[in-house]
Amino acid sequence: MRPLATFVAYRLGAGLISALPEPAIRRMGMAAGWLSWWWAKGRKTMAIRHMERAYGPETDQASIRRAARGVFTAYGRYWAETLWFRPRRFDQVRKRVSLVGLEHVRAAQAENRPIIVALPHIGNWEMAGTLGGDAGVRITAVAEALANRRLAGWFTDLRAQLGIQVILAEGVSTMRALLAALRERRLVALVADRNIGGKGIEVEFFGETTSLPAGPAVLAIRTGAVLLPGAAYFKVGAGHRMVVQPPVPVPPSGTTRPAEVMTRELARRFEDLVRAAPTQWHLVQPNWPSDRRFLADLRRSD
Repeated sequence: MRPLATFVAYRLGAGLISALPEPAIRRMGMAAGWLSWWWAKGRKTMAIRHMERAYGPETDQASIRRAARGVFTAYGRYWAETLWFRPRRFDQVRKRVSLVGLEHVRAAQAENRPIIVALPHIGNWEMAGTLGGDAGVRITAVAEALANRRLAGWFTDLRAQLGIQVILAEGVSTMRALLAALRERRLVALVADRNIGGKGIEVEFFGETTSLPAGPAVLAIRTGAVLLPGAAYFKVGAGHRMVVQPPVPVPPSGTTRPAEVMTRELARRFEDLVRAAPTQWHLVQPNWPSDRRFLADLRRSD
């Protein structure tokens, strides 16, 4: 589909969804995600592999496949909620969001330190972003730069309606923009369980070697920011539950490669956050080197 046609299709779909009540769109999104499972192919394969990691080798394959279908259901809900949101619904959404771990944000604020929250692809952290005003923070986030510039601009506007300033990931300028946001004492939210650019930092993640983005740790070290792992889970029914963990410790002065130390600890924290609700972890792309090899072998065998 051409970029303009894709943009128009998204806008029309969002217009239709926004006219419906929240319970209807939530169920529709979950149903659409469940249906997409049946033709997802490579993404289905990745969801199954990631659920095997999250649940562990002792879990039977029937349970793993049910969990992987649940991942698609959660992803459908994420998109439905995002497209449904409008500024007039801000208070309605905020009333259904709860926050656990606010004391970690308050402690950083009391020390006048910048704050970085690093998250995995769980639930819908954007809806949890409606709590920014209640927590006394202004939020800046990074989003992948889409080739379709109209669509990227529209998604940026949608997040702005939630009170989230979005910086598109476009090379060196992204780091400069994040440093400026931290100097302004904006809370920087980084989805950081998938490395999509650059070398990243090698970590053990669910018992297997991969790489995670260096950005959260590097920014924390350069600016003195507090690095807080977090996740925004779906509640059963309407609403969301934001969980903020205690800070990732900054290694003592003189530690060799402190960003690596912090990123490996962040990987361990992400494991805990994912295991709390594995089926809400809607990461359906290759995330380990073995995933890419597995897909390549699968394509050769077809």
